[in-house]
Amino acid sequence: MAGYNVRLYQSLYSREVVGIVLVDASHPDQQRRFPPAMDDLHKSWLREEEFLAFTMPFGLPRLLGFCGDKGAVRVLDCSFHNAQERVSEIKMLSLSAAQVSKTGPLGNLPLAVLSHDPAMPQPDLPEDLVQPVNAAWQQMQEELAHLSTRGTHEVAKNSGHYIQLDRPELVVEAVHRVFTQASESSVALPGN
Repeated sequence: MAGYNVRLYQSLYSREVVGIVLVDASHPDQQRRFPPAMDDLHKSWLREEEFLAFTMPFGLPRLLGFCGDKGAVRVLDCSFHNAQERVSEIKMLSLSAAQVSKTGPLGNLPLAVLSHDPAMPQPDLPEDLVQPVNAAWQQMQEELAHLSTRGTHEVAKNSGHYIQLDRPELVVEAVHRVFTQASESSVALPGN
């Protein structure tokens, strides 16, 4: 959903945006292009997130081990407010996708797209969905990179969805590349 937010922000405030880095970002067509079995999985995830949001104030998710074993992920994902946010995100996914699909291309805006390694295990997906979902996801990530004439796409080897945690150096490098492209181009940086 963060990718949706970034693209919508850019469409509303294009004069303030000189470049974009999308990190394993959602694509507005993903619900339509994923296998139909993903619809049932999304409904299941919504029920799980509603349960977590309801029980989070009592500490039940941590007690039951639903918060993972990585401290950074636990801090990010295992709080009442984050649980409520995930419920809202899942419920609003279709509306958000429709809003973003109207934003259009990015012209020559510097753009870097990072996507997760399709060879990494995906415990949230049933085995029969891993390959078709990954294939569709990688294709959509490549399409995101083509939103700009200066877009690039890099697969973050040995990284799952949280590239910023698994391979933070790749995110930093992408930000540096986009900033350098923006500062070397005719795009005026805010405050200059």
